[in-house]
Amino acid sequence: MEIVYFAGGCLWGVQAFIKTLPGVKFTEAGRANGTSHTLEGDYDGYAECVKTGFDPTVVTFRELMGYFFEIIDPYSLNKQGQDVGVKYRTGVYSEKPEHLKEAKAFLSERNDYNLIVVEVLPLINYMRSAEEHQDRLARCPDDYCHIPEQILNRYK
Repeated sequence: MEIVYFAGGCLWGVQAFIKTLPGVKFTEAGRANGTSHTLEGDYDGYAECVKTGFDPTVVTFRELMGYFFEIIDPYSLNKQGQDVGVKYRTGVYSEKPEHLKEAKAFLSERNDYNLIVVEVLPLINYMRSAEEHQDRLARCPDDYCHIPEQILNRYK
C-alpha cells in the first residue's frame, strides 16, 4: 500500500471521486501542509486534500495522476468551480520522493505544462478533517460539488 495526498478544490467531491477508482483502498478528508497541528484557529496555509491509500499493483501512481486531472482545472489558481481561496488550490503531496518525481514528470510531459498551476510538494504536515467532512457527499448528496455528476460517478 502506498499513500498520496490530492488537493483538487473542495475535498468533498475529490474524496467521492477517488473512492470509486480501481486500486484505491481508503480515502480520508484532510488538510495538507498547513502550519498548525490542530483544526482550531485561523487559516494556516493548508490545502484541502484527500489522503489516498492505493495498491500500486492495481493502479499506478501515474494512472492516479491521470484520474486526478479528470476532475480538476489545472490552470485555475486557488479556485475550482465556485470554491475560491488558497485552501482550494490544486496539488499533489507525498512523503515519498518517487511520487513527487513521477508527478513532476507527468506534468512536464504535457503539452500545456507551462499553463499548469498544480503544486507538487513534499507532505510536511497533515491533519485529518473533522468527522463532518468525511465522506460528506455520500451523507449529503445535495451539497454543492464542483465536479459534474457524470464525472463524479464515472468509475462507480
